[in-house]
Amino acid sequence: MGNGAAEGPVTACVLLIGDELLSGRTKDANLSYIARYLGDMGIQVREARMIPDVERVIVETLNEVRANYDYVFTTGGIGPTHDDITADCVAKAFGVPIGHHPEAMAILTRHYEETGNPFTEARKRMARIPEGASLIPNPVSKAPGFQMENVFVMAGIPMIVQVMMDGLAGRLKGGRKMLSATVSCEMGEGQLAEGLGALQAAHPDVSIGSYPFFIGKRYGTSIVIRSIDEAALVRTQEEVRGLMRELGAVPIEGDVRAAS
Repeated sequence: MGNGAAEGPVTACVLLIGDELLSGRTKDANLSYIARYLGDMGIQVREARMIPDVERVIVETLNEVRANYDYVFTTGGIGPTHDDITADCVAKAFGVPIGHHPEAMAILTRHYEETGNPFTEARKRMARIPEGASLIPNPVSKAPGFQMENVFVMAGIPMIVQVMMDGLAGRLKGGRKMLSATVSCEMGEGQLAEGLGALQAAHPDVSIGSYPFFIGKRYGTSIVIRSIDEAALVRTQEEVRGLMRELGAVPIEGDVRAAS
């Protein structure tokens, strides 16, 4: 995909790879950033999975999601240790060999010469890139990520993920940006549920989400409406307000939790 906006929705999946995530030892801090970053470009994250450092699982999952989404972004598993197997799994998923990438080797050789640290065999693992992939720059620690067709492979460290995402801006083509509006009221979502269900059925191209809030002794519901069609968004928003009034509640514009 090149630059410019696509007509239809552009979708993505995020794969968070690492045993440390599933054990709870490490708390993921990447998904929210990636989803928001892509959302601002008009790319909708439709699915995210957290999977272990197991070759079969990574290969099978990757082959499944890369066929179903416009883009796939992975985090984790491209470091220097024995359990950093993501690059090998990507190569296997695409059926290509993997080896030391000349440019990656040059970048890391220069980096370790400048820092005075040895460029060990373990560190050279970070230069192993599947054949045919292009590098993703890493200004922080220099070890690059890589792109293989519609799959973007990044480190797991949040700071590095963020600078790598910045380096991808020119390679990604977004669609129409997702718009959202929020209407709240001091009424439990159970009272709104039937009417909201009817509205959702009437507007299949609009996403209607219901989120309860509790602020001191106040409680109620925030309804978040999302669509790439501004006219459909405005129309549904007004119908949500009408439902609230019909049930005896006073619509409040926006998310009351954010205003409290």
